[in-house]
Amino acid sequence: MTDEPIKVLVVDDHPVWRDGIKSDLEGSGAAEVVGEASDGGEAVELTLELMPDVVLMDLQLPNLSGAEATRLIVDEAPHVKVLVLSASAEEADVLEAVKSGASGYLLKSSTSQEVRDAIGRVVAGDAVFTPSLAGLVLGEFRRIARDDPGEPGLSERENEVLKLVAKGYSYKEIGEKLFISTKTVQNHVQNILTKLQLKRRYELMRYAIQKGLDRLPE
Repeated sequence: MTDEPIKVLVVDDHPVWRDGIKSDLEGSGAAEVVGEASDGGEAVELTLELMPDVVLMDLQLPNLSGAEATRLIVDEAPHVKVLVLSASAEEADVLEAVKSGASGYLLKSSTSQEVRDAIGRVVAGDAVFTPSLAGLVLGEFRRIARDDPGEPGLSERENEVLKLVAKGYSYKEIGEKLFISTKTVQNHVQNILTKLQLKRRYELMRYAIQKGLDRLPE
């Protein structure tokens, strides 16, 4: 990552909330709010126009829901990360957001520091969830798991990386455990995605959990 501020698009239908988020992010110097949207359709349009690094997305939006807007953004601009910031901790909302392609899900009760940290982590390629929601997401992936025929043709190192992804480690943490650089971890993950014909990291995590890799000893 460079020293340049992370470009963020803030999506929420409450102007006061958007103002507060913008003030906090820009006041910290870690992020630049390049645009604001008050509904899902506007969020998609501004994302394609401004190409931010992260879209900070509310779910309850007029005209087009946050989950549907997320799905469209991920399809049209897959390099843009969507981080949901919602008041809802309902299981259905969380899982819909993740299945739509969101890179993370935080509750609006999160601290300013937690939001800033999460933005940085999703840009780095991590999946970030409010701790109370992480188990819910992993539990759902286990419930929908099905036995997959055969084993992927992964190298020994790629299997090591895959196991640590399943356990929820960040790229940096995986690199530290395997004594390789974060960039090398990212390259391994990209190779694994290609070999398994997957597109997103959450799909890779689900695949690894289906295989039971998250329960294997390190």
